[in-house]
Amino acid sequence: MEYESSITENVKAMNLNCKNDRLKFIIDKLVDHLHAFVRETSLTTEEWTVAISFLTESGHISAETRQEFSILSGVLGVTTLVDGINNGKPSEATEPTILGPFFKEDAREVQLGESIASEGKGDYMYVEGRVLNLEGKPIPNAILDTWEADGHGLYDVQYENLEDCRGRLRTAEDGSFAFRAIVPVPYSIPEDGPAARLVLALGRHIFRPAHLHVLVTAPGYEPLTTQLYFKGDPYLTSDVAFGVKSSLIVTPEIIEDLAMSRLRGFKEARPHAYIKRDFVLSTPAQGIRARKLLNTEK
Repeated sequence: MEYESSITENVKAMNLNCKNDRLKFIIDKLVDHLHAFVRETSLTTEEWTVAISFLTESGHISAETRQEFSILSGVLGVTTLVDGINNGKPSEATEPTILGPFFKEDAREVQLGESIASEGKGDYMYVEGRVLNLEGKPIPNAILDTWEADGHGLYDVQYENLEDCRGRLRTAEDGSFAFRAIVPVPYSIPEDGPAARLVLALGRHIFRPAHLHVLVTAPGYEPLTTQLYFKGDPYLTSDVAFGVKSSLIVTPEIIEDLAMSRLRGFKEARPHAYIKRDFVLSTPAQGIRARKLLNTEK
């Protein structure tokens, strides 16, 4: 038992020549916690073998459009935790949340009022608002990337050679933006992977609530990565990825006025959901102060 009790310090001693202080600190802490986990659980050889196989399968099933380790990080709450530590904002700013695995750097640009979704992808939705700073002043020419799953709960990158239900637009001089979209629907993480099997074995479900992704960037301001969620969604309080924040829940208004549907550019004269939501950005200095305050309170 003497060797087993000293192994943790022996591993850390072998890392003493590391010239990267941050790397050494992170690995030493990982060794501390991993070894403590093994001791506290009296982990068996069979259980550790299953864990290695689980991680191996996660690597094998990953691909360019599917990162199983990212999904695993989400369902264990690690992604949300890392995001919260690194992206805290002042209380007056819009709350951030997780990026998700389906963002694209080169989304097509759409003009204000245009649609990010082609016809037939789902029920109509119109979104508008303004991008503002903490003082309530508009931020013109801010870039707003937005993307969502289609009516089947799939993102365009999950299809072959498709770009849809996503777009990039710039705010007007008064900070305003507007675009046509579709009402998003809840969807599950991939059911055929080890992350989903783990979640189900834990007695949980594998669904994310319906949401609309938004990433806002503007010179002189911290980027805002966030999502809008929809009141009444059955998965709001049990999001498999732990991304929901109450301040990001919106209540769509159903517009029955078919003339308004036509005026807003929808191809068919039928009712549409309407969301009006502003996004408030903070400067880097304001963000740093907020994160320092958060760390002090801890």
